[in-house]
Amino acid sequence: MNALSIQLTVVGVDFDDKSHQYEDKSDVKRANEEFYQALEAKLEFGAVGNCDHVLLEISRPDIREVKSTMTGNVLRIGDTDGRPNEAVEIMIKTSKATALARPKGFKKFARRKRTTEEEEEAAERMAEDEPDDTTTFAQLHMRNEYYLEDDKVGISKADASISGSIDGDGDDAAEAQAERDKRLVKVEKEELVRGYKYGASFVPAPDGEFPKLSVRKGMDLCGFFPDKYYRRELAMGEVYYVWADPASPMQQVALSSIVQAMKKERVMGIARWVKTDKGEPRMGVVAAYEFEEIDCLLWVQMPFADDVRNFTFASLETLVNKKGEVVKEHPYLPTVKQLDSMADFVDAMDLTDAGEKDEDGNRQPWFDTRNSYNPAIHRTKQALFHAAIVQDLNTHPLPPPHEELTKFFEPPRRVLKRAHSAIEECKRAFNVREVPKKVTRIRKDEHVRARDEDDEMLLLDRQGSSRAGPSQSPTQSRVLARSQSQSQQQTTPSRTQKKPSGNDSDSSQTEPEEDEEDEEELLLEAKHRPERTAPLPTPARSLSPDTRIGRNREPGRIIGLTYPLDDFKKNIAQGDVVTKAVEDLGYVIKQALIRPFASRRHDEMLECMHELRKVSLEEDEIDAWNAFAYELKDVCLKSKPGNKEFWDNVRSVGRPLSLISQPEARKAGGKSAITESEAQKFVQD
Repeated sequence: MNALSIQLTVVGVDFDDKSHQYEDKSDVKRANEEFYQALEAKLEFGAVGNCDHVLLEISRPDIREVKSTMTGNVLRIGDTDGRPNEAVEIMIKTSKATALARPKGFKKFARRKRTTEEEEEAAERMAEDEPDDTTTFAQLHMRNEYYLEDDKVGISKADASISGSIDGDGDDAAEAQAERDKRLVKVEKEELVRGYKYGASFVPAPDGEFPKLSVRKGMDLCGFFPDKYYRRELAMGEVYYVWADPASPMQQVALSSIVQAMKKERVMGIARWVKTDKGEPRMGVVAAYEFEEIDCLLWVQMPFADDVRNFTFASLETLVNKKGEVVKEHPYLPTVKQLDSMADFVDAMDLTDAGEKDEDGNRQPWFDTRNSYNPAIHRTKQALFHAAIVQDLNTHPLPPPHEELTKFFEPPRRVLKRAHSAIEECKRAFNVREVPKKVTRIRKDEHVRARDEDDEMLLLDRQGSSRAGPSQSPTQSRVLARSQSQSQQQTTPSRTQKKPSGNDSDSSQTEPEEDEEDEEELLLEAKHRPERTAPLPTPARSLSPDTRIGRNREPGRIIGLTYPLDDFKKNIAQGDVVTKAVEDLGYVIKQALIRPFASRRHDEMLECMHELRKVSLEEDEIDAWNAFAYELKDVCLKSKPGNKEFWDNVRSVGRPLSLISQPEARKAGGKSAITESEAQKFVQD
């Protein structure tokens, strides 16, 4: 093996290594390990390792170095066509110095819709209590369709009001979307012309692209500039090596002389690179670079002058009033104390001395770009490798990432401890306070509209004194509503009177006229604030035969006892409270069946169970439905007072309200521990 230069690597389970010694090993395994250790000691290219250590090293992130293929080209200095005696041509090779790494892309798959024949076969297998393993997936492909809005179809005011409403309900939005779809006309791709946006208009390109510049293959040096004027932030794309032709010593000497001259004069070159004849030219800069035994140039693309935009804005440090005088004190200007506290905070976050100590006891930098890895790339690679060797990810989940991948996720403790006092000082200097959490107001889904003057019955829909009490007759309620409506109309003008805005020093409606000419007002502050208009009438809910105020919901529940099915559908439509909605509807059904006069709601509860089972099957809440079914059976048959009559109704419905079995769950993409025979027997007992 040594004569043939054969490399041997032996990986064993529970093999001893330098960090850990395994004691409870059999004599056979220990003898085998000693044999491999002795064999490896005699080999020139051999290694013996531990399996745990090898698996850990496999998950360690590493940078894969790729050798770029060199492409032939020519470097020109001067006008080789007009003045060939004053120009220089050097044969060169270009290759990539850096390459952008991206996470591996994934293809999208979806469950393929079964045909009628496949549905019939699946139904037969389900009836025979056989597992249905015919679920197939198909890859999704992108498809583009082009639509043009028809100008001939006008937009009515009603449509415009619907489309412009932000707080409208779902029906109005769907209606507006339907109206917009009617104005769209499908256009084939062959009928379109490619265009490029230029400002606020589009410039068409009939042939798909504009005529290209008449260029030839090569890299032309257009000029030189001092390297101190190079703006590194404008660099675009990857860096390329520019080598002299390896097969020509004369070309290597010529390129090396240019590199040495650029180094001596501390200049960089402006180069236009065209990779192929009639190709797209790219402008960039070249810098001289010296290796130990060879010289080369580094080329990086730079933007054109038209692609660079300069935006100016007012100074953040200098504020000027209307008289042109510089303001020294203002809430927008930091004080000396604030500047000092922020400077101390920045200094305390210094990472250059937050790393480990070297041999001499000096602190090293904490962050090193060479040891920092992209988590998206390496974690995706680890997931692909793990999924390839594991059959079930539920029983064998993805292990945690390697420590080298996450060691820069959290700041070092030494810096946190050092910056604590500086942070507290900044809080005091800037008067930092915790902002209270904003309570999200849940918008009701009912249709809302502005109150009409003749709509007096709308007042009955409000809680409070305007609501008719149990002892009031309908006639008394109407009289009370009419009187309250009249009193509200009389008090409306007083509400439109001017009020202070809440800040005595900055009132937008009681400000005297002389304040408009205040010379000390800053230019960046608004001269006038918009006047407040009279408040709009408060929208009221439209009248319905039965008010749904309260819905008889228990604390912590999102499903009420009054209208459980409506509450359930509205919560499912939100999409983020499915589990909670399934749990609460099951609780409401059980509570409703043990209350007095429960027989009046048997049909309603059966309808709720049908909807609950359907949603549980579609949203992968199969275990929740099966658990609810067992609990419901115990409530109806074993508990007191129970409801045997309702369970007889469930038994009469039969299989559609029984447990969700394995074939049903597999068909919907889920899992269940209930067999088909158990599900059929459940409702029959």
